[in-house]
Amino acid sequence: MVCYNILYFCSIPKLFKDFYLLGMRKISLLLCLLFGFNLKAQIINVESKRMITDTIGWSGSAELSLELNKSVNELFKVNNQIHVQYKTHKHLILFLNTIGFDRVDGTDFINNGTQHLRFNYKIKPHLTYEAFMQNQYNSVSKITYRRLVGTGLRWKMSDLERYKMYLGSLIMFENEKNKGETVVLQHDWRNSSYFSFTFKFTEHTQLVSTTYLQPRLDFLKDYRVSHQSVLNLKISKKLGFNATFTYNFDAYPVNGIPKEEYKLTNGLTYVFQ
Repeated sequence: MVCYNILYFCSIPKLFKDFYLLGMRKISLLLCLLFGFNLKAQIINVESKRMITDTIGWSGSAELSLELNKSVNELFKVNNQIHVQYKTHKHLILFLNTIGFDRVDGTDFINNGTQHLRFNYKIKPHLTYEAFMQNQYNSVSKITYRRLVGTGLRWKMSDLERYKMYLGSLIMFENEKNKGETVVLQHDWRNSSYFSFTFKFTEHTQLVSTTYLQPRLDFLKDYRVSHQSVLNLKISKKLGFNATFTYNFDAYPVNGIPKEEYKLTNGLTYVFQ
């Protein structure tokens, strides 16, 4: 079903015209295979994953952590994140895949993940067209699946060497199935607006901060807010340390789930380009 959605999305007239002109059809098959994984976060911060580089072609990063702990209980944890992007002078194709899994004595406590596919076309130096697809699930938030398709514009507000600032606004359609006291299916149109900035303290240290606002268009009281700040310390040319703070607010979460969620994580990232 997910692969069908990808092919349908790619067939929308004009949306991926330039994508096909690049001769990238083989990527569709790869993405279908990757989307076969079940899918974390309520709102995905794509801004922290964009690689600001002048390099034309492929680049990306990968993170993986595994933990097996046997004491009174047996604990098994897996966290994986893959980011791949392809860039030309005017186009950017970005793919994210994240998986989080915690199991204690054979019982799943956390089981979530996300895949995100985004296409950018630079209209002018400071104006970019965006389109995206996303599929996710989160057992803790009782989201069986949440599928998004959206399109809109992104403005570059500042392009200084040490300080970059962006503002984006998109319209998206949301198809969600959640399981609280009862199974609920939702089909909504939302706006997804974001403000993001990157501040480079030194050659080896930078902060990326992004805030999203996603109100439902027919009922503005139903909205989501997400903030994420990522501090990156470059250890070497390809290896970095990340400290990440994430805050999410959902005005109408699934029954039994709190409106606010936050977490602080850190880890290593390997970059290739």
